[in-house]
Amino acid sequence: MIDVVLRKRLGMITPSSNSVLEPVTSAMLAGVSGVTAHFARFRVTEIALDAAALSQFDASVMLPAADLLADAKVDAIAWNGTSASWLGIGRDRSLCEAITARTGVPATTSTLACIDAARALGAKRVGLVSPYTDDVQRRIGDVWAEEGIAPHAERHLGLRDNFSFGEVAPATIADMIRAVAAEGADVIVILCTNLDGAALAATLERELDIAVLDSVAVTLWRSLDLAGGDITTLAQWGRIFQTSAVIK
Repeated sequence: MIDVVLRKRLGMITPSSNSVLEPVTSAMLAGVSGVTAHFARFRVTEIALDAAALSQFDASVMLPAADLLADAKVDAIAWNGTSASWLGIGRDRSLCEAITARTGVPATTSTLACIDAARALGAKRVGLVSPYTDDVQRRIGDVWAEEGIAPHAERHLGLRDNFSFGEVAPATIADMIRAVAAEGADVIVILCTNLDGAALAATLERELDIAVLDSVAVTLWRSLDLAGGDITTLAQWGRIFQTSAVIK
């Protein structure tokens, strides 16, 4: 008789030039028994509002990655990127519906997970920290406002090249978080899965006494919940892992 190891497998659709989310997700799961993350990439090299940059996120290039993850019998699939924050939240909802229809696997995205987390925490004044350009950041503010979460404060770095986001020093990210907190935000979202902010969250939460939601960490939070896993096993990574994913 063959022994079968029971585990939760989490599938992550990953931007090709992202160098942060895979090692961070793996590090977060290193001490968690029975949960593994699996990644499939598609091409993303820049974040901007011109037609070429926006076309990178067409569902026709993302769904094949979900199909490949489904071959690994994953228990949840996440588009581990924040593109709907400037393309429109409906894009992600449609993508998740299409993924589940094709694979039978529940799906989420980084943007949907961040919005779910902010709502679960009862956020009233959300601060956004990102690496993006001025026009992308303005669009994000408009898109989030349509969801009833108008940013209270924000900081961004004015970068376009996606690879460059992963080179931003954690100290720079921490300074942006502190600046947004000083403007009265009660929850801060690090909105980019290629910013190395997950390891900062718990420490800054203690320092500032507000929740810090890193996009990579929150995508893992929501994916693990969808898969039926125990989110509290990751409590050391921040308040969100002590918060039920109650979607209002």
